Formats: sequence, structure tokens, C-alpha cells
Amino acid sequence: MSSSPEVRILNSSQDLFEAAAAEFAAQASESVRARGRFSVALSGGSTPKTLYSLLATKPAIAWDRICFFWGDERHVPPDHPESNYRMVREALLSKVPARPENIFRIHSEEKDADAAAQQYEQTLRQFFHLSAGEFPRFDLILLGVGPDGHTASLFPGSTGLEERQRLVIANWVEKFKTHRITCTFPVLNAAACDLFLASGPDKAPIIHEVLENSSANLPSQAVHPTRGRLLWLLDGPAAAGLSRNAK
Repeated sequence: MSSSPEVRILNSSQDLFEAAAAEFAAQASESVRARGRFSVALSGGSTPKTLYSLLATKPAIAWDRICFFWGDERHVPPDHPESNYRMVREALLSKVPARPENIFRIHSEEKDADAAAQQYEQTLRQFFHLSAGEFPRFDLILLGVGPDGHTASLFPGSTGLEERQRLVIANWVEKFKTHRITCTFPVLNAAACDLFLASGPDKAPIIHEVLENSSANLPSQAVHPTRGRLLWLLDGPAAAGLSRNAK
């Protein structure tokens, strides 16, 4: 059975990032204690960048036991200003003692975006020792939500919304006239925890639609981990449009 969302509203953006960092650290500690490692798929954008910068100041986290992946990536080289990998490297990975062999970036410099997606799918299959038809179970997947309701690089109207077999695809995004390399809904929904972060008043309208309009048919609404937690962390301005009570 799919998880019902747990929605937590924090007073300020700083409170939001501190809560997200605490959640990350707690999940990492539990996973390392239970399995010897913590597998996380990271997201891009300004909100997670602030979280990553805060996490970089937390020396108690077992950084050498964390395996870093990406939920999606732009079809650009790793040193490009729009690269999600570059952002994470600058905000976090260059500042903590992560092991290079535990950093699994998407090779988005490949000219053929689908080839890059297939390579990353193979990386996931090998790391998680998957058999045919199986999907990886990340300990944590960090997600955001765009003003159009997209998450990862699964945009409204894109063909990737219907993918149920592949782990990673090159999804054509018409409004940007480019491919985005992204994990699919079966991967997102196989996670032990999907954590959405949203901050600021500009997110309030879409947060209301995603969490309170069940007929909106937005990509973010398709994230429902089948055997895990679905957690939304919002600051007060982002949650301003919600009518229901949240903790």
C-alpha cells in the first residue's frame, strides 16, 4: 500500500533547512548502523543547494559511508553552470570526506542523452545487484517540486510520465527543447523515503495543488513509495495555501 504523505511545516526557511539536515543525518545514521552504508539520490535547485551547504558543516555524519547518486540531471557536461552534479560538488562534496568511489554521477556529457540514461541505469543495476524487473531501493531520495508540478525531470505532458520498465530515461522536455536524464516513477516509488523540500511564497500555489487537489494530475502527485515514507518539509510561506493541519 502506498504511503500517505507526512507534512511538516517549519516557521522559517532556516528552520526548514535545519529540519531537513537533521532528517538526513538521522536516516544516514540508521542506515549505516543497519546496513553499513546510506544510499541517497540528490536533487538540483536552489532549495537543496542551501541544504547541502548546511550539511557540509555537519562533521558527525559518516560521509565515508554515504553513496551519492542523482535523481536527475541536465544534458550538460559536469562543469557546466546548469549541472546538478557541479552544484552538489561545489556546495557539499568538495567540503566533506566522501569517498570518490561512492560518488555516482550521471555522465551527462554524452552526446546521446539516451546512452547516458542507459549507462546510469546499468550503474544502478550493478550497485543494487538488481535482477530483471527489480527496482533499486534507495534509503533516501531528495525531491523538489516545480511551479508546474514536475519533480525530478518528470514534467507534465512528457512521455517519461508513463514509463514503468526503465530505471533511468532521457525525457524530452518540450518547454526547454532539451532532454533531461531522470530516474522514473518506479525508482522514486521504490525508495525507503522520498523527501520533498519546498521553501518560499512562490511555491505556495503549487504546494496547495499537489497536496490538496487530488484531481490536479500533477507529476509530483505520482510519488507514493510503496514500502516507505513520503515526507514533505515546508516552510511557512510555502505552506501558506494549505488548509489542512500539518505537523
